[in-house]
Amino acid sequence: MSGRLSRRAWWRSVRARTTVAATAVVAVALTAAGLAVLAVLRHNLVESASLQAETTARDVAVELAAGADLARLTLPDAEDHPVQVVSVDRRVLAAAGELQGEPPMADFGPYSKSRDEDDDQDEDEDEEEEEDDEDEQEEGDEESASTPADPAAAEAQFGDVRLTVDAEDGPQPFRVAALPVTLPNGQPATIYAGASLETADSAVADARQAMLIGLSPLLVVVAAVTWLVTRRALRPVEAIRAQLAEIMDGDLSRRVPEPGSRDEIARLATTTNATLAALEKSAERQRQFIADAAHELRSPIASLRTQLEVAQAHPDLLELDGLIGDTIRLEHLAADLLLLARLDAGEQPRSDRVDLTILVREELTHRVGDRIAVDMAVPDEPIMVTGSRTQLARVLGNLVDNAQRHAANSVRVTVEHGSNGQVLLTVTDDGPGVPPADRDRIFQRFVRLDDARTRDEGGAGLGLAIVRDVVERHSGTIHVTDGAPGGAHFVVTLPAAQV
Repeated sequence: MSGRLSRRAWWRSVRARTTVAATAVVAVALTAAGLAVLAVLRHNLVESASLQAETTARDVAVELAAGADLARLTLPDAEDHPVQVVSVDRRVLAAAGELQGEPPMADFGPYSKSRDEDDDQDEDEDEEEEEDDEDEQEEGDEESASTPADPAAAEAQFGDVRLTVDAEDGPQPFRVAALPVTLPNGQPATIYAGASLETADSAVADARQAMLIGLSPLLVVVAAVTWLVTRRALRPVEAIRAQLAEIMDGDLSRRVPEPGSRDEIARLATTTNATLAALEKSAERQRQFIADAAHELRSPIASLRTQLEVAQAHPDLLELDGLIGDTIRLEHLAADLLLLARLDAGEQPRSDRVDLTILVREELTHRVGDRIAVDMAVPDEPIMVTGSRTQLARVLGNLVDNAQRHAANSVRVTVEHGSNGQVLLTVTDDGPGVPPADRDRIFQRFVRLDDARTRDEGGAGLGLAIVRDVVERHSGTIHVTDGAPGGAHFVVTLPAAQV
């Protein structure tokens, strides 16, 4: 079982699959190239044999055109270049060596048996026998007249045959050329001249055997080179994997090695380190968040426990107002922590169309009994944005709560159109304002300025952090400046909804 698993693991590796694929591709390519080379080689050798056979046939035709007697023709050795002169009626008139007394070596050519049969089938079977003889005589005369007297003007036909020119060797392959000629007595005939294909077949066989012998070592070399090159190329990947395996144990401060090359693996290592840095930052933020949440929860829980213990020992000293206040603080803190957890998990806001003017009017209507009255300046026409109405209401509520906590006499909320298709929501108070050095820090979690550390109204330092995270999830921005009469001036910028 372990051997089977190890084989499966080997096959699943990129290096093994790359080696097998590369070797298979090279094998197919070399096989196709070898077959093409063998085909071209045989074609060239056959063409060379055809030229030899045609040259031999034309040499014999030149002798016949010069008036040479059939019995005194100069014919080459029949073993390498067999030659026959065959009449129209398929009689061998002259032959070289062992081909004397043998039938014609080929059945193709201008006066072959198949052509005579086709011509006979074209004749009219209803004609009388005398008319047939006259037609055959006239046809023979026409053929004699059409046979070119110049051997160089005749066109040769070619074919492959097997001839026995040596009883010991048996039938051998030959390339045969059939050349029409006219004998000195005016009779048409065909010269069959052959050239041995044994050399061509032997050369092709030797080349094929050499290719087959060299294919296996070449494929072994290709596989070995691919294996080594792939191993070297994937070595940084293995180093990155091993380092990540160790980092997964919990030490996010470590980083994977980045190779000096500027290839894809180097970019992978760079991206991996950037991801690890983001994870380390997120983990550190989460640890700090948990520590701060535990610290913030400790005080109201301890206060509740103390009051309950006092009430248990002295029921007449029970203060319901304090218990309710601490419970409300716990409820608000739990709700804030839950919302932050959802935001950290990547929860995206809804894509509803929200009218900010209606939202501001409805939310501020519920605050008529607050310690600090809230003035609002919103236009009559709708100002639309895209997002979650609940979360945008939470943004407005947290900003107003923060302004009321620090204001002296007034809080003002405005909604207006900004530039470049933006919408501005501003909340201004007449309190002490925010020092420039703290204007970024106040949007961090569990951060309270010195004058807010009394935890009045149950503030835990999460309201502005929630505002910033929600606004950023809505593709907006928030910043704080000095108010016109003094105090803090918070400006939320959101993209206007598309019409």
